Amino acid sequence: MESGKRRRAAVVVLGDIGRSPRMQYHALSLARQANLEVDIVAYGGSDPHSALLEHSSIHIHTMRQWPSRDGFLPKIFRPVMLLLKPLVQFIMLLWFLCFKIKAPDVFIVQNPPSVPTLVAVKWASWLRQSSFIIDWHNFGYTLLALSLGRSSRFVAIYHWVELHFGKMANGSLCVTKAMQHELEQVWGIKATVLYDQPPEFFRPALLEEKHKLFCRIKKDMFRSNSPSDCVSYGITDHDLQDPKTTLFTNQIDNEYHLKQNRPALIVSSTSWTPDEDFGILLEAAVMYDRRVAALLNENDSNGDEFLWKAVDEGKTFLYPRLLFVITGKGPEKEKYEEKIKKLNLKRVAFRTMWLSPEDYPLLLGSADLGVCLHTSSSGLDLPMKVVDMFGCGLPVCAVSYSCITELVEVEKNGLLFSSSSELADELMMLFKGFPDGCDALRTLKNGVLEMGSSAKWATEWEANAKPLISKVISGDLS
Repeated sequence: MESGKRRRAAVVVLGDIGRSPRMQYHALSLARQANLEVDIVAYGGSDPHSALLEHSSIHIHTMRQWPSRDGFLPKIFRPVMLLLKPLVQFIMLLWFLCFKIKAPDVFIVQNPPSVPTLVAVKWASWLRQSSFIIDWHNFGYTLLALSLGRSSRFVAIYHWVELHFGKMANGSLCVTKAMQHELEQVWGIKATVLYDQPPEFFRPALLEEKHKLFCRIKKDMFRSNSPSDCVSYGITDHDLQDPKTTLFTNQIDNEYHLKQNRPALIVSSTSWTPDEDFGILLEAAVMYDRRVAALLNENDSNGDEFLWKAVDEGKTFLYPRLLFVITGKGPEKEKYEEKIKKLNLKRVAFRTMWLSPEDYPLLLGSADLGVCLHTSSSGLDLPMKVVDMFGCGLPVCAVSYSCITELVEVEKNGLLFSSSSELADELMMLFKGFPDGCDALRTLKNGVLEMGSSAKWATEWEANAKPLISKVISGDLS
């Protein structure tokens, strides 16, 4: 990138930078691998990874976020807000891109959202004589159609803006071959595929790291005044304060051990939005609970505490307790938390939490299975959360849709499901004999580890993104 006169790039996200991992990784690679000064223009809200905060060449500029209470307005005002919101965002983006940051060689912008982001970045690139590249994560108009319907005029206008300004970019990156084909054949846009890959801090956790993580999140696992369930039964205040024991591990002298009768830890990361049907997971949990009770001929009259007391005393069963830890923030979180409270399950428990950027990879690296409920509004993008899970050596059960097989290889690094019943079947199959006798789960985990040994973000970015960015900066797009 020696031809770049300014030696500077700007990463633009009309969203929370802490919840935009791919754009964080772009910024790190631009600074580390291309030796550029990097300005990030985005909303605040969640802390980005410490690697960004500590890098001297990365500068984060946070914009004020649009108030998130539009849903409380009377319906008559909503069309006005649909017009007013992007106008205010457009002005704010132009102010930051044209006056708050130094002129870059190239703007790299996340899409979606497309409106007003693509318009603002195109104007800024023209005013500042910079190039601009779109990183296509999905199609914005398909996300808007989830709430307004495909026949909405706003969706049609949004689609036109996304197509018109998408063609004006000097270069494009995208996340799948299916999206690359759609962009070229239908939109007339040539894009380079840059698969999501985990950065170096997504890796399997060491046993000591697992123990220390479980100590840190004890208060999230066992909240005061919460009703007892299969993982909190028998937990005392002394257990919460004791640094040598957790739900999953024990420390004896300077050695760490996994408990034989620990629950299986299943992690699902969600944005709690309509394109992820969390109800599938709840239904599968109920089915697992009932099927195991039937297989073990358990007497319902004994009550839940009969089982919990046996587990607390160290007894193990053919099928383990399951603890689902659900991470993330989003609009439907409270609705599903209320549903979870009403489930009344015997051997399945749920916890929702938000982890720091440093602890989230450790949780994935400490879990036994990941579950992905992402269905894709366009059918052409891939879930970043699965990439993170694979980076941490975690096999995945994922909802099946058109291009998911570009990422999940069935019976090699994960399984696919299309219904709650299929997911329940997979949980029964994978966790039978847990922790030592579940061969199917071990096979998937080995497959993930074999696949992940060579796949890292820096390698993928060097091979695919860096050449495109260099050509765009130099103007050599022949």
